[in-house]
Amino acid sequence: MRRYTSMLLLATISLASCSKDFIEKNNPNGTTVNDFFTSENSVLLAVNGAYSTLRGSNNIGENSGLYTDERSDDTGRDDAQSNAGEPFQFNDFSLLPSNTYLKSHWLSLYQTITQCNTITTYIDKVSFANPDTKAQYLAEAKFIRAMIYFHLVRKWGDVPLVTKTLNTTEEITANTYRQPQATVYAQIVADLKDALQSKLPDLQTGAGVGRASKAAINGLLGQVYLTMASTFQDNRADNLANAKTYLTAAYNMRPFGRLSEIPYADVFDVSKKTSNKEMIFQIVYKQGDITYGSSIAANNQALGETINSQKKALGVGGNVTHDLILDYEPNDPRKTFSVKFAANPQVQDWFITKYRDASDAAGVNGYGGNDTPIMRYADIILMLAEVNMLQGNEAEAITYLDMVRERAGMPLYAVAKSDPDYKAKYPTLKLAILHERRVELAFEHQRWFDLLRFFTTDELVAFFKAKSQANYGNAKLSNFSKKDRYFPIPFDEYKLNPEKMYQNPGY
Repeated sequence: MRRYTSMLLLATISLASCSKDFIEKNNPNGTTVNDFFTSENSVLLAVNGAYSTLRGSNNIGENSGLYTDERSDDTGRDDAQSNAGEPFQFNDFSLLPSNTYLKSHWLSLYQTITQCNTITTYIDKVSFANPDTKAQYLAEAKFIRAMIYFHLVRKWGDVPLVTKTLNTTEEITANTYRQPQATVYAQIVADLKDALQSKLPDLQTGAGVGRASKAAINGLLGQVYLTMASTFQDNRADNLANAKTYLTAAYNMRPFGRLSEIPYADVFDVSKKTSNKEMIFQIVYKQGDITYGSSIAANNQALGETINSQKKALGVGGNVTHDLILDYEPNDPRKTFSVKFAANPQVQDWFITKYRDASDAAGVNGYGGNDTPIMRYADIILMLAEVNMLQGNEAEAITYLDMVRERAGMPLYAVAKSDPDYKAKYPTLKLAILHERRVELAFEHQRWFDLLRFFTTDELVAFFKAKSQANYGNAKLSNFSKKDRYFPIPFDEYKLNPEKMYQNPGY
C-alpha cells in the first residue's frame, strides 16, 4: 500500500489503536473518533490533546528553536557532525529536502492540525448543556489550528490546507496538494475571527493559564495581518489598519497600567508564572514532573555552570551567536539576565540563561517549571510600534518603543538616537524597532519571523551578507541566498505528487 504522510495519516481515525492497517474499519483494540465523541468531557479531552501536541521539540514547544532561532542570527551550533550534521544545516543555510528534522517538524505541525480537525468535524455529535461551552471548545481548536497554519505558511509558503477529518485514502490523495499562501491566510483569519465570537475570557488566569483567550486571539490576528502587509503588497494599507485594530484590542485587555510595573526577570520566574500579568499565551510545563516537566533550563546550561539548573551540564548549552551579544547596548539588564559567558576551557562561549529553574522542586534531573512564551505584552507593544512606523505615525511608534525601553531601564529613543554608536547601528526607526524586538524577545522564537517581516527577500540576503562571519560561528553566511526565504518541502512529501507538492525554488 502506498504510504501517505502529508497529512500524517489524517485517515487514521483512531485515538488509541493497534491496527494492522490504517483503513481497517473494525479494530477491536481501538476507539474510533466517531465513537470517542460522546460527551462534553470527551470534547474537552480532545481539546486538551490539541494543546498537548504543542509541547514537542518538533512542534512549537520549548526546544523547537532549531526551526526558528537557529534559522536566524541569534543562535546556532558549531557542531557540523552530530546527528549526521542535520541540525547544523538549518543555521548553515544548507538545508536539504531529505533532512529528517525538517520532516519531523512538518509532520508534528500537521499532527496538531489533525487533532484540531477531529474536534471541528465531530463536535456536533455531542449535546452540550450550555452552547457557550461548545463555542469555547471550538474557539480553542480554531485558535490552535490558525496558529499552526501561521507557522506553516511562513516557513514553507504554499502548503496543503485541510480543515476536516479525512476518512479514506482517496480523500487524502485529493487533499495532498499545496494551496496558495493567500488561501491559507484567509483560513487563518476566518478561524481567528470565528474564535473571537466565543465567550472566552479576555485573559486566562489560574488553572486556565496556557489556554486561548480573547487577548491571545486578537494578538495573533494582529500579527497575522501585520505579516500579510509585508507578504501581499496589494492590500498593504488595509492589512496594516486591521493589524493595528486587533493589536490595540489585545493591548487594551492588559491587566496592568504601564509595562514598567512588571520587572523583566519576573516574566520568566517559574514561581510567578500563574500570576504573570505580562504573559498572554504560553505552553505550560509542570515542575518536577518526569513527563510534563520543562528541560529548557538544563538543556541550555553550559558545562561547569549552575545558574539554570541543578542538573549537571555536559555540553556547550544553548549556543548564542556573538552577533547577538554585540547587539546588546551597554548596561542592558536583559543581556545580564538572558545570556552568560561560560568560562570552562571546553566552552569559552556564551549560553542562554533566560530560562532558569535551579529549584529543589526541579531537582538534579532538571524537571523544570519553565513555560514557553508564545505571546506576551512586550511583543504586542513592539508590534504596535512597528505598525505605526509603517503607517507613518512616527511619534506614536516611538511612544510604544519607549514603553519597552523604559521597562528595561534603557535611554528613551530620543536620547538613544543622539548617541553616535546607537545612531550608526540603527539609523532608522525601523531598525531601532527591529533591534528592540531582538534583545527583548531573544530566544522566544520570534527573530526569524521578524526578519522575514521586516525585509524583502533581496533585502534579507543583503542583511545576512553584510554580517561578520567571525561573529556568526562555523555556519557559513555565504550560503544564504533567495532560496532560504522558505524551507524546502520535505522530500517524502514532494515525491507523493511532484506536480501538486511542487518543490520551493532553489532546492
